[in-house]
Amino acid sequence: MKNKYFNDAIIGGKDITASFTYHGEMLRLMYNTPDFKQFLDFFHTGVKINDSCIIYLHEDQNNRYNQYYIEDTNVLNTEIENTYFNLSIKQVDFISNKNSVLIKRYIFKNNNIIDLNVNFLVHSKLLSNPNNMVGSKIENNVLMQYSHNNTLCMFSKKHINTHQLNDTDNNIESGIISDKDYIGMSSDSSINYELGVIKPGETKELDIYLYIVENNKVNPEEMWKNIENIRKQDVEAEQNTVEKYWRKYVKEHVNIELKEENTEYNKKFNKIYKRSILLFPLLTNKETGGVAAAVEVDENLTQCGRYAYCWPRDAVFITRAFDKLKMNKEAEKFYKIFCKNTQNRNGMWEQRFYTDGRLAPCWGYQIDETAGVVYGVYEHYKETKDKKFLKEVLKMCENAVKFLCIYMDNILGLHDDSDIVKNEIEKTYHTENRNKLPVSYDLWEMHEGVSLYSLASIYAAFNAIEEMYEIFKPEYEEKNRLKLESINKLSKKLDFYRKEIEKYINANMYNESTKTLKRNTEDELTDISILGTVVPFKMYKPKEKRIINTVEKINMTLRTYTGGYLRFEGDHYMEGNCPWVISTLWMAMYYKEIGEKKKLQECIEFIVKSCNEHGFLGEQINNSTMQPSWVIGLAWSHAMFILAL
Repeated sequence: MKNKYFNDAIIGGKDITASFTYHGEMLRLMYNTPDFKQFLDFFHTGVKINDSCIIYLHEDQNNRYNQYYIEDTNVLNTEIENTYFNLSIKQVDFISNKNSVLIKRYIFKNNNIIDLNVNFLVHSKLLSNPNNMVGSKIENNVLMQYSHNNTLCMFSKKHINTHQLNDTDNNIESGIISDKDYIGMSSDSSINYELGVIKPGETKELDIYLYIVENNKVNPEEMWKNIENIRKQDVEAEQNTVEKYWRKYVKEHVNIELKEENTEYNKKFNKIYKRSILLFPLLTNKETGGVAAAVEVDENLTQCGRYAYCWPRDAVFITRAFDKLKMNKEAEKFYKIFCKNTQNRNGMWEQRFYTDGRLAPCWGYQIDETAGVVYGVYEHYKETKDKKFLKEVLKMCENAVKFLCIYMDNILGLHDDSDIVKNEIEKTYHTENRNKLPVSYDLWEMHEGVSLYSLASIYAAFNAIEEMYEIFKPEYEEKNRLKLESINKLSKKLDFYRKEIEKYINANMYNESTKTLKRNTEDELTDISILGTVVPFKMYKPKEKRIINTVEKINMTLRTYTGGYLRFEGDHYMEGNCPWVISTLWMAMYYKEIGEKKKLQECIEFIVKSCNEHGFLGEQINNSTMQPSWVIGLAWSHAMFILAL
């Protein structure tokens, strides 16, 4: 599998998510959740014109490209013009609302003065491994690429002219494929549709369907019935239905007054805002509420540890953005289903999960993942005032807070032999020399130790659980005196912890000479996450002297010449010299807190200028090109944009 780093465009709907390059090459096809399973090694399309070899639509020196979404939708258009033959091809990609089908529409127009005899070819290779081998079969004008679990059915209303199930690589370049076999063992296969002669000025169309079948849920008879129904549907009408669905979705979730589109800046601003609304459902598991950080990048692990997982920490920011966009049900589902299902028996959450709630590959735990969920629950309640929701997740939050108390005891060197539950949890993490929890990573997952951001998140979680208890106290006073005594006791304990956290920070994370905060106990590197003590966790007031001094230091060390902000000094991830969208918008949120409208606007403007053609925000921004330089369509970046507004 070749390295795939940049998803320039993303579409989705129902239970399919797909990503594309700017040239219209489909890179990934995910079913039935946004993060699993990814089917494609590659999916290449091309045309053979007259006596030419294959002309790939996604790469040819004579091709010119223009790509755009139909406004306010997840319907993607890619216009390809082959200047040698003067043939224009419009490729339209969208997901049907009715079935698990990706529809690819191709509209060919001959702009030449001579006839063009056109054949259309598809060369598709699915990901295969010894435990889940892919085979192929041609039946009833359908190319079926199948494994143990799934079958990808590729077909059209047109007849397949020729096919090749094995050794396609040997002759696909010629544009002429042929095979005597109807079934084969190869994971890559190809089909050819003969469009015939297209006369000057004439237009022809070809619709191709990619229908994904779960073999254990859909029997062959049902599969063929579905295929025939898909073939019969009016594709243009289905596209119109999909467009209407997404336009309505955008309209329902726009929660600010959009800008008048009289400048390029205003157009880009609106585009990012609406693209955020359109992106979030493509990354969200509809059953559990889990949210993938992004559509996957770099499966070969050449640059990173992959992104198509749900980090509870990221999702807390993302669900806060959901609430700002009136996606309250989606936010509620994350806490009520995903968080409940993924919480460890000891009250903590691990680093990351698949969006269906199964544990994903991890390399350590981060205490702010656990603290963040408790904080996020109360933030969601503040938006909805739904007391029933709060009651349903209260026990989950209480268990998390118990774990946070144990973590703080280990940091502070405290131990209570009388607390049987706590001691049982500690035994789970018994090490050779100490009865302590393992050292936590910071939120950037690059430093092990005690970090300021993590402590601030715990401080906020303790505040949040107390606020929740205040809501239920009248009920406990009337019906449950024992519970009231219990929470009063806990309140005293949490008050003690908050004071100890403040003392610990003053002693270990405050530079007395510079009057600035430190990101951890071990170094003096400036880190944008220090702002977390103010926003969102409100541990310190935004105009405290230590905060003002720290912000000044951030501006001296992390602000780049273009106006964006790095994560922290000495960052080496992806060379470490690119501004981060998250960092820059964190500064925007701080400036919003202190009423610095001009500086807030400067940060927002930097982000608006850095989006890609479709309004997607990246994780990082190239200073030279002012374009996303890594992970295009990062959910956390889009969430911070919404929150900064």
